[in-house]
Amino acid sequence: MSALHDAYGRLLQASVRWGFDPVRLRQHLRTAFAACLALLAAWQLGLEHPQWAAMATWAASQPLRGQLLEKSFFRVAGTVAGTAVGVGLVLLAQGNLLWLVLGLAVWLGLCAGVGNLQRSFVAYGTMLSGYSAAMVALLDFAHPDQVFALGWDRLFTALTGVFAALLVGWLFTPKGSGIPGNAEVRQLFAQLLRDLAGSLQARGRSSLGSQEIAARLLAMAVIEEGLDPHAAGSQRSREAVHALRRLMNAQISALLWLRDAPSQEPPAAFGEAQALAAAQALREAAVALETRVQLHEAAAALVRAREAAVAWPGAADMLAPMGFALQAHLAATHDVALPPGHRARQWPVVLHSDWLGARRAMLRASAAIAIVGLLWVVTGWSGGAYMLLGMSIMLTVFSGFENPSATMRHVTLGQAMGVLVALACQWLVWPFAGSQAGLVWLMLPFVYVGALLFSHQRTALSGYDCNMVLLLLLQPHYPQTASFGHALALGLAVVSGPLAGWAAYRFILPVTLQGRLQSLRSMMVHELQDMAATPGHARDGRIWRARLYHRLLRLVRMSEQAGGQLGAQAAECGLAALHVGRAIQALHQLSGEAALGDGTARAVRAALLRLQRLQQAPGQCPPLLRALAQRVAERHPDQARQLRHAAHEIAQHEAFFRNAG
Repeated sequence: MSALHDAYGRLLQASVRWGFDPVRLRQHLRTAFAACLALLAAWQLGLEHPQWAAMATWAASQPLRGQLLEKSFFRVAGTVAGTAVGVGLVLLAQGNLLWLVLGLAVWLGLCAGVGNLQRSFVAYGTMLSGYSAAMVALLDFAHPDQVFALGWDRLFTALTGVFAALLVGWLFTPKGSGIPGNAEVRQLFAQLLRDLAGSLQARGRSSLGSQEIAARLLAMAVIEEGLDPHAAGSQRSREAVHALRRLMNAQISALLWLRDAPSQEPPAAFGEAQALAAAQALREAAVALETRVQLHEAAAALVRAREAAVAWPGAADMLAPMGFALQAHLAATHDVALPPGHRARQWPVVLHSDWLGARRAMLRASAAIAIVGLLWVVTGWSGGAYMLLGMSIMLTVFSGFENPSATMRHVTLGQAMGVLVALACQWLVWPFAGSQAGLVWLMLPFVYVGALLFSHQRTALSGYDCNMVLLLLLQPHYPQTASFGHALALGLAVVSGPLAGWAAYRFILPVTLQGRLQSLRSMMVHELQDMAATPGHARDGRIWRARLYHRLLRLVRMSEQAGGQLGAQAAECGLAALHVGRAIQALHQLSGEAALGDGTARAVRAALLRLQRLQQAPGQCPPLLRALAQRVAERHPDQARQLRHAAHEIAQHEAFFRNAG
């Protein structure tokens, strides 16, 4: 057995010469084996569409156990919900195709919209419920009396496929070795500690430029972008990802402090001895993180640094969340429960939700399904059901992609390959079958063909769609009665789905990277305007700051993807938005001061009113803020400093605030 295992390993390694990725090939051959088991099991159970079980296996399989478990759960949950809705739509429509199409348009729009507000496998389950309803409703819409049988068939094939994926995956899939990015984030943290040590010793001066700040933000953004899948499968994983994000938020806050440190004069009480002690403690923490020998010493050194810097409240307040976030991160890394009262919990992690993108996805999906569905109603085209089914997948699953219209090219190619492979099976191999069992067994090699295409470097981006389409089209009913012309027309109808999806993404509320960037800028500025209008919104600064931190990382990452030189500019603009948020918080604090004179109180209200219309006329805000800062400087120096900073940032980045709409 070991010799066979070694030979298999050598074969996988040798596959590099033929253009295969050995890691992906191993995983996809394993998944193909599970898909074959699911297909055979569903056939033995007497299910009408056993190939759907193999499709569910491909959809549920993941490279790590936690991801496999969570995706399988949401695969089942989404299938149950979608099947129930699909059955309900068929029963309500009672053969009326127009009502069925309109009901699907509404349901798919809701699933696309809500799914864009969710993350990772939760979003997948929501979107799956959309096209699961389409599969049940469209494939047998003319026979409402049989819809319950189709619904149960859809549900049990999904359960069979997921069970096969779990069985094979749990036996052969690794658990995972920690959260990717832990070491990189700690390295960035250690580097930042050294920068802070130098700044404290230099009494606020810093050599950190905007390009370096942007580079560090981008490094964190790249890590953050890939964290969601690694939070799957267990509470421990979720806590570890949450703690890592909190640690990155603390670094963003410290980078902002370093950027502004030259304009902050430390108090006289913060002398050379205190600066030296704080700097020494920070360097000790950096060494502990870099050597990775006694990581807990880094957290203890940060506590000493904060105690040494207590005479400079601004520096101590900046170091506090860094220390608590590091403690929480180390606890999560070593699977130690964080006490309920731990102060790290005071700094929440709030993730960006793309409300504008979700609304556009909802409207796009509903409009496109309604338009194409009405054309189907009018023309009566026999392939309309498969075209709508393909569109329902395209307009939900891919709606959260940065550039879905570009993705449609790979999807169309993959589905075209799937149609060709399915036709080859139907007309070159299946004629030799003498029973349904023969049809099923002769399908199995073609499942492995899909695995090979999915693992090759040239076809990897299209391989998944090839697998799904060839299984969708290969229904093992014996005897086969359809003509080649009908099979070809059905294949063309399937391929028309991603083409129609491309047209929807291209012409109905188009999705582009630049458009998503603009939406992100708009939400950042609108949140500032809402903060100015609503004192309660601005009062809990940790909530809006955490959300802006995440939006800042998204802004830097998307700007870098749009054009490498835009990253530094995006970082500056995002940090400017943070400054304006702090100024708004300071204004609300001032508005609650009973000792303010009437003139100053009116000036505070005028500044808040002007900031409520920041996007319309950003150039009018700096003079108001500077004048108000001058009036309150004597009694409220901290608030005056925040107002001056905000005035400077708005003046420097006026285009960002004006063009955010």
